[in-house]
Amino acid sequence: MTRVIHTGDTHIGYQQYNSPARRRDFLAAFRQVADDAIEADVDAVVHAGDLFHDRRPGLVDLQGTVGILRSLADAEIPFLAIVGNHEGKRDAQWLDLFADLGLATRLGERPVVIDDVAFYGLDFVPRSRRDDLAYEFEAIPETADHAALVSHGLFEPFAHADWETETVLAESSVSFDAMLLGDNHTPDTAEVRDSWVTYCGSTERASASERDPRGYNLVTFDDEVAITRRGLPDTREFVFVDCDLEPGEGGARVQERLAQYDVDDAVVVVTLEGEGEPVTPAAIEERARERGAVVARVNDRRELPDTEADVSVSFADPDAAVTERLRELGLSTAAREIDETVRDDGVVDTNVRETVERRVRELMESDEAAFEPVEEAPSSGPERPEREDDSLESTEAGANVAAETGEQQSSDVAPDDVDVATEPASSDSEQPDAAAPSDSDAQAVADQSGGGAAVDGSDEKSDATDGHRTLGEFE
Repeated sequence: MTRVIHTGDTHIGYQQYNSPARRRDFLAAFRQVADDAIEADVDAVVHAGDLFHDRRPGLVDLQGTVGILRSLADAEIPFLAIVGNHEGKRDAQWLDLFADLGLATRLGERPVVIDDVAFYGLDFVPRSRRDDLAYEFEAIPETADHAALVSHGLFEPFAHADWETETVLAESSVSFDAMLLGDNHTPDTAEVRDSWVTYCGSTERASASERDPRGYNLVTFDDEVAITRRGLPDTREFVFVDCDLEPGEGGARVQERLAQYDVDDAVVVVTLEGEGEPVTPAAIEERARERGAVVARVNDRRELPDTEADVSVSFADPDAAVTERLRELGLSTAAREIDETVRDDGVVDTNVRETVERRVRELMESDEAAFEPVEEAPSSGPERPEREDDSLESTEAGANVAAETGEQQSSDVAPDDVDVATEPASSDSEQPDAAAPSDSDAQAVADQSGGGAAVDGSDEKSDATDGHRTLGEFE
């Protein structure tokens, strides 16, 4: 019998809501998984990608991760892992460094045998390259009775799927008993072609939509494969305050609802629905912090009637300012659609890249004129002077949408949660060639949205505060 912990989507280094405490929480959750592995004396920890939230993690996060991996190594528990879409680099991966230090094993086409189970790996592969995959793996060693594939992506039959699981299993040169997956932050299990296909979910809430408790899978390989869900009870508490406001109700009613909850040391997410009066989020968030909340966010999902105050440009209404300025820039149809997608609260953060890529490809095939700039509209204000330092670097109001390849995650993220890492390519493949909007279009959108990643093909990605997107590179 072989028992392994199947975890993934730890997103170490994610400074959610621009909160240092939340950044520490993601590392602490991974430490809990390792502590559980040592206490249960499992045979291995299998990580299904997105160990880091960013392909350029900070030194403190790297040091913390190394310390956790060393504790597993000291306990003689192997750490087997693959590369996810958030952390992938175009050159050597951080996982390779950990392997060189003897702290991890990077899974691939060659089997790594733990007791009687052969583990294989398939790093995240953009959708545009999956048709070229041969799914060729080395044969299962005679010493192994089972085989498992560890991969990262959105596989059928689960939500947001764009990867055909049946194709993977049918075309693979190895017959797998299980697929241990990452990328979808919601844990779930299904049976496809007599194989168990399972997501472990994320170890911390990467968005306010992830309300269920976080955890990991304990997978047992015996006569059959058994998958058990284990929770992480010590992760940061999220307090969800849902307010359905009746006509005439407003901020006072929200404050009453908030007072019914213990918010000390918690992340507080207030969601407003209904037909009530406009509510000032800052007052609600300030009250929650006064009562000890680590973070407080108000998400008003109502469609309130337009008022003069709604359309006025102010620091409290950056979207309106961006929209007004975009009307003056004469951007192409494609650029305007990209901007609308980037700032659309209805598109979850890690689906933005996939949505943009799909729309760009559709326009390339059906309407190339969509990439032509339109005549600049008359400006209603003073002309914005050009500056030599107007580079596409991420800032708080930007959006990171690297459409060089397709990527998405399952988490349904509220606007304050949005932070999409630049999408990497698979480490074993070349970057795809893709037509895209002009750099001037991307520059214009980024300048008005607060900036974005450079469009010069570099690996640069700024340490933007969480809760915002930055326009990424189009190659």
